[in-house]
Amino acid sequence: MIRCHEVTKFYPVGDGVFALQNVHLVVYPGEFVLLEGPSGSGKTTLLNILGGIDRPSHGEVIMKGRKFSRMSEDDLALLRRKDLGFVFQFFNLIPELTAWENIAFPLRIAGVAPGEIHERVANLLSRLHLEGRANHYPVELSGGEQQRVAIGRALAPKPSLILADEPTGNLDSKTAREVMELFRDFNRIDGQTFVVASHACEFEEYATRVVKLRDGRIME
Repeated sequence: MIRCHEVTKFYPVGDGVFALQNVHLVVYPGEFVLLEGPSGSGKTTLLNILGGIDRPSHGEVIMKGRKFSRMSEDDLALLRRKDLGFVFQFFNLIPELTAWENIAFPLRIAGVAPGEIHERVANLLSRLHLEGRANHYPVELSGGEQQRVAIGRALAPKPSLILADEPTGNLDSKTAREVMELFRDFNRIDGQTFVVASHACEFEEYATRVVKLRDGRIME
């Protein structure tokens, strides 16, 4: 699916900071990988590099046989649209669009036929338990509902891999567990591949594999 080889990220600020050091990671199709570590351990940096949003100072990321280092910014943007889905801590929904429209948005951008859009969005709203909230705007939704809409938006284009950066960080504990259960359900039922970054070790039970990150290094 995707792998990084000897990935290092160095920020030349002050005396310099190594956000990642010699990281080796392979994510296989159908896995639910929990990337666990405290704040400042390098989780967001690693997800950004896996998602082609940022480039490593050293090392390589390879997805489906393609090396990111040999891809242009336009190529990486296309890969993100076709093969990657993103879920963030603060939802990042478009406030002027309803729940339905937010989920449908990436499909419209991709030129998916209206009938197919309707089918995909309706199915996701049902599975995310949002049928009754389809025509509500983000401001009218709870935090948990907004995050479920964000998950639907990430899943709608049927990406190969979903990267989620602290997706429960802005939620209460009950709602956070409900979100993790949704990830697990889509992983088990659909075989959807996830890499979910979290500082909360209590979510380890939901993953098929746990990778611990400390001070920019993966702990074996």
